[in-house]
Amino acid sequence: MNYKLEGAIRRNRKYFVIYAILWVVIAILLVSPFSYSAHVAGLDGKFDLTIFLETFGTSIINPFGTFGNLFSSGAIGDYISTLLVVTIFYTVFFFIGFVRSAPKNEYTDIEHGSSDWSQRGEQYTILSKNKGIILAEDNYLPLDKRGNINVLVVGRFRFW
Repeated sequence: MNYKLEGAIRRNRKYFVIYAILWVVIAILLVSPFSYSAHVAGLDGKFDLTIFLETFGTSIINPFGTFGNLFSSGAIGDYISTLLVVTIFYTVFFFIGFVRSAPKNEYTDIEHGSSDWSQRGEQYTILSKNKGIILAEDNYLPLDKRGNINVLVVGRFRFW
């Protein structure tokens, strides 16, 4: 299970900042006009749709002015509650995408035929780092090794 979490974090690391910036943009450009318009439309005690649509149309054109009007008109409570609901939905969709991007198994995104099968130089007890028959990047089968040095190559060679 740990490889799934690490793989999902590695795969989405570059998107975390983008998700945070998108949340701020949504909070300022969409939530503030919506909550201000809902507050103005409900001042009489009942919700008036025509006032809401008119106010929302003018508020969405000037979202930063509307953000200031939230504080001056006392609609900050409506803004915070609306922002909380939007944040919950945004977080749910974020985690759904995060979970779906997790690797399916432990060997996802590992190059086949590379030296990723060993760690911290374990392969150099058998292989050479400098010269011999090329097996992978920085992995050579030494020619002066005593014993069996047969090599099975599966795949194809590409020359570019």
